[in-house]
Formats: sequence, C-alpha cells, structure tokens
Amino acid sequence: MTSVRIRHTIVIKRFIMLFISHEPVPEQGLKRSRRPRLVDVAELAGVSVAAVSVVLNNRIGQSARVSEETQQRVLAAARALGYVANPLARSLAGGRTNIIAVFTFEAVFPLDHRDFYYPFLVGIEEEASRLGYDLLLLTSPDDENGKRHIYRDGINRLRIADGSILLGFGSRPELEALLDEGYPFVFVGRRESSGDRVSYVAAGYAEATADIVRMMFQHGHRRLAYLESADNESAHDRRQGLIQAHAQIGLTHDPALMWRGEPADYSPAVMTSLLRAGATGFVVENDALGEKVLAVGKSLDLCCPADYSLAVLGDPLSLTAPNYTWTTFKVPRREMGIEAVRLLVKMLDDTSEDRATPYRATLPCTVVPGDTLGPPREHSFSDSE
Repeated sequence: MTSVRIRHTIVIKRFIMLFISHEPVPEQGLKRSRRPRLVDVAELAGVSVAAVSVVLNNRIGQSARVSEETQQRVLAAARALGYVANPLARSLAGGRTNIIAVFTFEAVFPLDHRDFYYPFLVGIEEEASRLGYDLLLLTSPDDENGKRHIYRDGINRLRIADGSILLGFGSRPELEALLDEGYPFVFVGRRESSGDRVSYVAAGYAEATADIVRMMFQHGHRRLAYLESADNESAHDRRQGLIQAHAQIGLTHDPALMWRGEPADYSPAVMTSLLRAGATGFVVENDALGEKVLAVGKSLDLCCPADYSLAVLGDPLSLTAPNYTWTTFKVPRREMGIEAVRLLVKMLDDTSEDRATPYRATLPCTVVPGDTLGPPREHSFSDSE
C-alpha cells in the first residue's frame, strides 16, 4: 500500500492540471508583474530580437544561422533576467511547445490507483518523461447532459499543446472536427470515424474474448449466454471474439443467448430464461454485470461455478475487491498509455504534408483463470417455473 501511495503522489506532481473554464477570467484582483521580454534579452545580449527568437525557440539551422558566441550571450542574458519562454506564444508562432495534453471525457480525473483509467495515466507519464515531454491534464465543465467537450464556440482548446491523448468516450462530431483541422491526437481505445482516420492504441479484446470462450469450451461448455451493456467499438470487438470462437469449432452462437441491458435490468426472470434456453455459462462484458449475475443466481439458489460458470471480459472496474477470483483477462492499460505517447510523438515528428495513414497499435490481453469457471451443468425446469 505504501508504494502505491508514493507512486500516486509522483504522478500528480509531474502532471500539470488545467481546468478549461467556459467563463472569462475577471480582470479585477489580478496582479500583473513586469516579466522579462524578448526585447530585454536582446538589449542585454546586444543582439537583435530576431536572433533571440531563433535561439530561444530552438530554430537554429532551420530558418536562420546564429554563431555559437551569439547563442551563449543570448542564453546567458536569458538566465540573468530570469526569462521564461511563453509556450502558448511559441505555439501560436508555429513552434513546438514540447507539451502533450491528456484530455478525459470522464466525469472526474482518474487519479485513484484503483480507477480503471489510472494505469493509462501512469504509462503516459512514464513515457512522456522518458521522451522529454511535459504533460498537461485538460478537462472542461459538464454540459447540461453531463458531457464534456473539447470545443467551445468553435475553438479547439487542445491547441495549447503540440498534440493530445484522449481518454474515455467522446463526441464523434468533435473527433471528426479534430481530424478535419489536422490536429494530432491518439485515442486510448479503438475509435471509428468517417474515412477510418483515427489514430489509436487498442486492447486486443476480440482475441482475448475468443481465448476465454475457447477455455470454456475446453471445460465442456457449448451454450454460453452473452451479456453486455455498451454498444461501442470495444463491445463490438468482444462480440466478434465470441462469434469467432464459436465458428472455430463449427458452432453458431444462438441469438436467444444474447442479452443487452444495464445491471439493474438483469433479473431472476432474465436468468431463468437464459438457463431455459440451455445456457451453462455466462460471458459478461464487465464485473458490474458479473456481480449482478452472482446476486441473481444466489436468489435462485444457484452457486457459481457449481451450477453455472461465469467469465468477465476485462479488468474489474469496481473499487471493491471481491472475495473470489474472476475468470477474466487483463487489459495492458499501463502499456497502452506508453504506446499512446510513442504513437503521438511519431505523429508529431512526421513532417510529410499528406499524413493520410493513421498511427495505430493493438496490444494483447492476458487471460487470467479464476474460480468462477467449472464444468457445465444442465438445468431442468417445471412448467410452473
């Protein structure tokens, strides 16, 4: 526990956090101090403002040549005056800020080590630090529907950074707008778009789901109920893995064994209906559904895995550790954060005018056998049940 807390503190300290406000900052109460300017550095160094700009914005050899002696005088003058370059001004001037933004569409920043998104941030921070980039955490106020947005009055707030890494489930129109204006970003998670243009790092949900289903087949199961809540790219990948694993042994998954809904909607009647349809095992999208299956099963005097098997497709989202071990797979979240930074930096270093091919990577998940998987048991029901 101590090491986790220390790591948590390090991550928070290394991130710069910015809340994108929709309200203007009032002038009243602000204290403005005279900060050194380029002209001050130029005067002290005895050179032109243009030469100072070239040196401090690291454009030597690109658009101008400045002697080593002049460079040293400019740097010495900047240190003497305490001059710090304004990264926003540098960005507006077309230069690189060496800042990577991380924008989350989630309700709160995942700064708790138990949160599903937290390991992504750990990986992002580690790789950005290794590559010499600063990080800027960005968020915005919720709208009337509880959604968060990148754009405000048509302005892309991410322009403060060279490029961005996006977390959570965002607005497709905003993703399309980012793509249309050519802003560099990498999504954590597979995302579809018109023209198939989004750069992303994804988890291999399809193959991991197929591995789980094949493991259940090895235990003798053939009729598996599939429960899901979401209808997004990750859900599609999981469903595809389910179908592929059935096809590999010459089976077709029965649509009667598919159920979609929120955990609160899963009832004894739903479970009884699935068992009547021949289900001997349940494959569920997340641990919230898994917990509900266990609770409903208990209300029907059914025990897992004696009466039915259960597999959860991905790391638990709950902050409470269960008193059993899920049959599941581990999502490489820290590694995905690392790869997201690598892809983004490659994109930023790509100077080709026509960068049509998106940068993508899919990382494999690791199956974790648990104690919720056993041999199949068929159930018989009377007409009154």
